Amino acid sequence: MVGLGRFGGQLAGSLIRLGHEVLAIDRNPDLVQRWSDQLDRVVQADATDEDALRQVGITDFHRVVVAIGASLEASVLTVLALVELGVSQVWARATSGKHAKILNSVGAHHVIFPEAETGERVAHLIVTRMLDFIEFGHDFAIAKVRVPQALAGKPLSQVRPIEHHGVRVLGAKHPGKPFEYASDSTVLRPESVLVVEGNLDQLQRFADLP
Repeated sequence: MVGLGRFGGQLAGSLIRLGHEVLAIDRNPDLVQRWSDQLDRVVQADATDEDALRQVGITDFHRVVVAIGASLEASVLTVLALVELGVSQVWARATSGKHAKILNSVGAHHVIFPEAETGERVAHLIVTRMLDFIEFGHDFAIAKVRVPQALAGKPLSQVRPIEHHGVRVLGAKHPGKPFEYASDSTVLRPESVLVVEGNLDQLQRFADLP
């Protein structure tokens, strides 16, 4: 993990909780000190310097995340150094479309926009009744929604969600009971939560049914 700002620090902590070994690098001594007790190994170094990266053992890692957001120059030079050192997967944080193009051009294997992605996700959740969702590309998503009041008490065979709403109900979680896969006989109880698939617009309309 290169860069221990808000995004990099949180991501490093999450990786630790998932059971992964994390080497964290930052040139700021205050950030290095702050995270030294929480991560496996924290090093103060200039990540734009290939020799410094070699000395800290960066080539022993197959995946490196460049989480630098404050300095476009440092972000790009760090990615370039990692690519030159032969790191097999370089993930880089971009703060703009132009930044992303530059990162791709110097060899980043994956470019992520955490602020933009989070903002769009939260916006969808604010303006609809969806409880959560995961989008796969532009035409498919899976969402968690409460049973619309208009459909409560009806079996799926009567609701026919694919025909009437363009979505498929995959399963239901009834209070106090384990998740169950949906069938035509599944009754949509008013207090239940559904797992539904379709495109995002269809899912939003289904979740917002009265």
